[in-house]
Amino acid sequence: MSQHPTDAVTSVNIKTLAPVREFFGAEVDATVHANATHMIGFGFDGTACFRKGTRNGPDGLRAVSEDIESYSPYLDADLFDHAFYDLGNLSLGNGDDIEGQWQHATDQFDTLFGPLDLAAHNIRVLTLGGEHSISYAPLRKYLAQYPDLVVLHLDAHADLRDGFLGYHYSHASIMRRALDHFGPDHQLIQYGIRSGTREEYQFMKEHGTVRTSRKDFLDSVTAIAGDRPIYLTLDLDYFDPAFLPGTGTPEPGGEDFHSYVSLMKILREKNLVGADVVELSPEIDPTGNSDVFAAKIVRELLIILNEKGARA
Repeated sequence: MSQHPTDAVTSVNIKTLAPVREFFGAEVDATVHANATHMIGFGFDGTACFRKGTRNGPDGLRAVSEDIESYSPYLDADLFDHAFYDLGNLSLGNGDDIEGQWQHATDQFDTLFGPLDLAAHNIRVLTLGGEHSISYAPLRKYLAQYPDLVVLHLDAHADLRDGFLGYHYSHASIMRRALDHFGPDHQLIQYGIRSGTREEYQFMKEHGTVRTSRKDFLDSVTAIAGDRPIYLTLDLDYFDPAFLPGTGTPEPGGEDFHSYVSLMKILREKNLVGADVVELSPEIDPTGNSDVFAAKIVRELLIILNEKGARA
């Protein structure tokens, strides 16, 4: 495994929760390194409105990771080709208040990464959820860091409601909250959406954010300039529940693994700077197949981020 120079390290003192095990091939470390990719878990499902359990998503992914191969035949690359780091899980604090728990972990994320210049240090972050509301912290950071960022939103749901069931930062509102931080040169591309309100669909059509066919979506990603930064937020209900039933709000008509591989092959040639993968609920699928499926999704994504992070 290639190592990073010891003088290319930035340190932030924060106490995260130890993972059940490190994700396959990761080095467990409490510091943030330049020219590297870092995983961080945010296991929260307090605003989930249907089936809960995504609080166990980060460690569910880690638990099965060593039971899959580190080598990807789709990318002809291995997780061991470059060093990457598992920072453990953000803490929800000791209180029972749902909004307080989300805020505590969000504040920890901000403490950890907020002072750092991700672009200057070539730091890449993969956040593991948790419900989709956890994406607010990394999205806000990346939008602030990259004024021309393209956000790719893969999801069964539009997530454009302005709050839901009393929660301003709901899992159903994550893209609306992200848009609060969009500048004139930011761009949102959504694909896989097959559930939402009439108002959400009108918004997507009026603003040109949604792609309604796989070809149009892949063509849109291909057209992004090679040096333009891209952030991927991936809700696992993007995939059809026939393939991945272990998620809180499944919707029929979703994508399959091979369409995801097609996207990864395109993103490999682009400037992918960060990502999050959310909404795995291990307890919903007692077969464990969803955990393995999701772990392979993360493997492909990590390989690309690792390759980009190693190019100092």
